[in-house]
Amino acid sequence: LNLVRDAERRCRRPRRHSPWRPVWCHDGRMDLREHPRPTCARASWTSLDGDWEFTDGVLDDDPPALAYGERIRVPFPPESDASGIGRPVCEHPRYRRTFTADPAGGRVLLHFGAVDHDCRVWVNGHRVAEHSGGYTPFACDVTDALVPGANELVVAADDPMADLEIPRGKQDWQERPHVIWYRRSSGIWRSVWLEVVPAVRVDTLVWTPLDAAGLLAGEVRFHGDAAGLDVECAFSLAGTPIGRVRQRVAGASAEFSVRLGGRGVDVEDLLWTPDHPTLVDVRVRLLDGRRVVDEVASYTGLRTIGAESGAILLNGRAFFCRLVLEQAYWPASHFTPPDAGACRAEAHLIKALGFNGLRLHQTTADPRFLRACDEFGLVVWADAPASYRFSGAAFARASRMWLELIERDRNHPSVIAWVPYNESWGVDAVASDERQRWAVRALHATARALDPTRLVLGNDGWEYVVGDVVGVHDYSHAPADLTARYGSRDAVASTLRRWRPSGRPAVVSAPEVGEPDLSRVPVVLSEFGGVSLDSDAEAWSGYGAVRDPDALLARLDALVGAVRAGSGLAGYCYTQLTDTLQEQNGLVHADRTPKASVEWLAEIFGR
Repeated sequence: LNLVRDAERRCRRPRRHSPWRPVWCHDGRMDLREHPRPTCARASWTSLDGDWEFTDGVLDDDPPALAYGERIRVPFPPESDASGIGRPVCEHPRYRRTFTADPAGGRVLLHFGAVDHDCRVWVNGHRVAEHSGGYTPFACDVTDALVPGANELVVAADDPMADLEIPRGKQDWQERPHVIWYRRSSGIWRSVWLEVVPAVRVDTLVWTPLDAAGLLAGEVRFHGDAAGLDVECAFSLAGTPIGRVRQRVAGASAEFSVRLGGRGVDVEDLLWTPDHPTLVDVRVRLLDGRRVVDEVASYTGLRTIGAESGAILLNGRAFFCRLVLEQAYWPASHFTPPDAGACRAEAHLIKALGFNGLRLHQTTADPRFLRACDEFGLVVWADAPASYRFSGAAFARASRMWLELIERDRNHPSVIAWVPYNESWGVDAVASDERQRWAVRALHATARALDPTRLVLGNDGWEYVVGDVVGVHDYSHAPADLTARYGSRDAVASTLRRWRPSGRPAVVSAPEVGEPDLSRVPVVLSEFGGVSLDSDAEAWSGYGAVRDPDALLARLDALVGAVRAGSGLAGYCYTQLTDTLQEQNGLVHADRTPKASVEWLAEIFGR
C-alpha cells in the first residue's frame, strides 16, 4: 500500500488531468477507473459479476436444459481457485443466472469482456449471441428477449484443450503447466455487464493524434439512423475547455479534426508522455436540437509515435523504451485481475520500479489496466496471443482476433506498438514457408491499414520478416557479450546479420520479401535478463540464478548497464515483472512482493 501511495503522489502533477476526478455524465457521476470500457462509457451500466450457477457440459449439449448444481464466481475462470471451482481442466463450462433490466424506452445491451473460446448466449431460452475468440469483447442486444421481472441468462463456452490452432497465448494445452506455459483460463474470464442505451446512439469512438501541436482527428460511429441529428464533442483539460466540435450527422459516422488548446494552455502541457501523462477528457453527445439523444464519456492523450534513423520517436523526440515483460497472471485468478484495484496497483508497481513501459505478453489487457497505464505514464507494447500450429483456420482466427484487439485498444494513448507474432509461435516454419511469411506480413499490413499512427512489429524475437521495429531476444548473462552485440549501431547491424538466437536467424531473407533495409529500423532488445532468485524445485531451468538480493541487484546493474540508452539499441524489455508458476525470474514474487530494494531497482531501471 505504501508503494501504491508513493507512486500516486509522484504521478500527481499541477494543471493536469487528475486521474481521481470523476467524469461527468448526464445521469450521474462516474469514475472511468472502474468502468469495464473506459474509453466509451455511459453511466447507465450494471455489473453482472458475482455468483452464477455452474456445471460442466459436453460438446453439442443443450445448455438451457442442463441441471446446474455448483456455484462459480464470475469473472474468474473455472480452473482458478478464485472462481470457487478450481478444476485443472474445464473444456465446456456452462453458466446460468437471473437478472432484471428495464429498457425504459431504449435498448438493453449485454456485454462480455472475454469468453474463451467459442461462446453461445441465451436469454429466457432465446439464443441471442455467438462469438468465437477468447481474448476480445462482444455485445448483444437482448431487449426483445426480456420479460418483466427475473430473466434467465445462460452462457455456454467450449475451449478444447488439444486444439493447437486456437490462439491461447501462454495457456497450457497440457493438464499441468510445463516449461513456460501456465494454467488455463477457459469460459468467462472478464467482466459481464448490462448497459441501457437509446435505439439511435453513439456506437464507437476513434481518436487519432495527428501531430505534436494539438491536432486531433475524431470519428464518431453511430448505431441506427442518426442522419439529421447533431454530434457534439467537447474537450477539456482538468475542467478547462480546450476545444469543441459540433456538426450535422449525414451518414453512419461523423469525422472531423480539431486543434486543441486555448488561451493560457501551453502546447507542451497538452502532450502525453511517461513523465507528463496528460489526459484530455471528452464528452460526446448526440443531439436533436437541444434534446440529448445519447451521451458518452471518453478521453484521449495527445502524442505521436514514429521511427527514424534507428530511434523510436515520441512527439518527434528520441525515446528510449525501458520496458518490463508483463505476463498479467495472478496465482489465484490466473489471467483475470483480482479487481480494479489490482490493475492500478500493477501499473503503480511498474512505474515505481523505474520502467517507462511494459510489453503485455501473450494476452490482452484488462481495459482498466490500460486506463491506469494511460494515467500514470506507461507505454505499452500489445502482444496478440498465439496459436501453436499454422493452418488456414488458425490464421483466420488470428486475423479476426487481431482486428478486434486493435478496435478495442486503439484509443489508449499508452499503447504505442502492436505485436502480432512472438518467437515464430504459430508460424514455426516462417524461415522456409512462404505462406507463413505472408501471414506475418498480412497482420503487419492490417495493423498499419487500421492504425498507421503506431509502431507495428512483425515477428518479435527472431526471424524478422517485416516491421517498424526489430525485436531481438537474448538471454545472455554476460554483460561483455551484450556490449559486443549491441554496444553501437554497427555492432547491432553485425549481430542481426550473423547471430542466430535460439538457433534461428535474426532476420529472414526470401525472394518475396527481399533483403530488409535495417539501416534505419530501430532495434529493441525485447526480451533479456531473466534472473531467478532462490528458485524452488518446480522452477524452469532456462534462466540464470543468484542466491541473495544483493547478488540480484549486482547482476541486474551489470546487464542493464550493457544495453541502456547510449548503446546501439532503441530500448529493452526486461524479463520479467513477476514470478509466474515455474517461471521464477520475476523482479517481484507472485504476490507482488519485491525481491530487492525498490529504490535500488528503480535506480537501475530508471536511469
